[in-house]
Amino acid sequence: MTRRVAMLMGGFSAEREVSLVSGKACARALEERGYQVTPIDVGHDLHEVLVAARPEVVFNALHGHFGEDGRVQGLLDHLRLPYTHSGVLASALAMDKPMAKRVFASAGLRCPEGVETTLDLLLAEPPVPPPFVVKPAAEGSSVGVVIVPDDDLRPLTDRNDVDPGCRLLVERYVPGRELTCAVLGDEPLAVTEIQANQGFYDYRAKYTEGLATHLVPAPLSPELYEAVMDAALRAHRVLGCRGVSRADFRLDPSRGGEAGLYLLEVNTQPGMTPLSLVPEQATYRGIDFGDLVVRLVEWARCDM
Repeated sequence: MTRRVAMLMGGFSAEREVSLVSGKACARALEERGYQVTPIDVGHDLHEVLVAARPEVVFNALHGHFGEDGRVQGLLDHLRLPYTHSGVLASALAMDKPMAKRVFASAGLRCPEGVETTLDLLLAEPPVPPPFVVKPAAEGSSVGVVIVPDDDLRPLTDRNDVDPGCRLLVERYVPGRELTCAVLGDEPLAVTEIQANQGFYDYRAKYTEGLATHLVPAPLSPELYEAVMDAALRAHRVLGCRGVSRADFRLDPSRGGEAGLYLLEVNTQPGMTPLSLVPEQATYRGIDFGDLVVRLVEWARCDM
């Protein structure tokens, strides 16, 4: 049994605060089960810190850049330290949304029509008619996502935190219901319907209690419920994910059944906070939080 675990959390991405909450929760669960946990608030000296800590396994509770984009995974492979969650390739593919869409298309998974562009090009001539969704090409937790409902582009021009030349993904807005499905190991856990109490399920709604309602299991027909779980598993496999992932979907009821199901993205480092979706689905399946965290530690490995 693995005993010495380094818990990577915090970091320097836009999702730092969420990562700290995830990491502390996972560390506490492991310590309660007899593991020796070294919490590491990740900085640019991570290589030296890990060499000094000498863990047997690394639990990756980072989110965002240098956490789920393949870069920290490459460092851990270099150090030959087994780590939780997906490896370099799957992490990099999932984080880069335009590239992930190409991979999903190769597996026959339906995604919203989208175009990669930049803010200056988008403002000059929108590549798709409204309503459309604008999101950074490589971010998580709905960071930077903007919904443009009509020809008024002020939701974009009012933003002063977007580099005019940065890569963006512009997708057709899919009306309807928000669904998500986690895959643990190689098994889909459950389907959750997310109902934001106001607006859309943005970063604030994801991590603020009372701003969204989670329905698990989602109230879907048995056939559609199975279709969502099948699509999540196929997405997990085609990217090469391991450990745990979570696939997010939109369901357009006007198209009828499975024809209205669209895969938005796969998250290879899903949140592990008290409000997070993966622990909630695991609990529904009879897996408590501590057992979930232990499974990820015991499945840890390098990609080499």
